Amino acid sequence: MSEALKRQKEEKYKILSEIRTARAKQVAIYLGIGLSTVWHYARIGKLTPIKLSSRVTVFSMDEVDALLDNAMAKVA
Repeated sequence: MSEALKRQKEEKYKILSEIRTARAKQVAIYLGIGLSTVWHYARIGKLTPIKLSSRVTVFSMDEVDALLDNAMAKVA
């Protein structure tokens, strides 16, 4: 692996280590929704997927909490 790729990878993981993240299945369980709904929310822009690799995508739990708070505010 080239030095530039190593630096890029280290920077990405440094940023992500500062952010609480969860995989799609964890987000679905946390919100009490289906897995397909998590991906639907990502498609329509309610959640922002963060690609770690070609097979790993995570979501910011801060954004998930904000989505939940917004949904709760609409109900109340």
